Amino acid sequence: MVCVCDTAMRHLKVSNAKCNAAVSCFPGARVLDVARRLPTVLRHRGDPGTVILHVGTNDTSARRSEVLKEHFRTLLDTARRLTRARLLISGPMPTYRRGSQPFSRLYALHCWLRDWCSASGVGYVDNWESFRERPALFHRDGCCYQCPSHSSRVL
Repeated sequence: MVCVCDTAMRHLKVSNAKCNAAVSCFPGARVLDVARRLPTVLRHRGDPGTVILHVGTNDTSARRSEVLKEHFRTLLDTARRLTRARLLISGPMPTYRRGSQPFSRLYALHCWLRDWCSASGVGYVDNWESFRERPALFHRDGCCYQCPSHSSRVL
């Protein structure tokens, strides 16, 4: 299993002894950044069995939802071209105390990804309900809230 992600998942640790897993974290990455780095990540992992892609939160501040949707389509096309592994999109986590606009944009992304993944035959990891209204799972890190290491148990 390979998890390719942005900053929010940087503390993720996979502890299943039966699972040969790797986390490739790219702080500040946007969807197209992950699409560009995916060939290198997968080249060094062989056949991972499962590829989890967690990205998109950093793109929502641009307020260009249709462009972001096209970027996700590019990411999925890239992943499908590179591997036969099972693909999962890990959905965005809600923000905590960051205002209604970021929350709304992330919620809209969550809803679209959930439906789009289903229609595209890709698995979707619904992080929204796991993290919504659970402030203990977040901590202050610079100017945004991030998933602390103890939250990786939830993931």
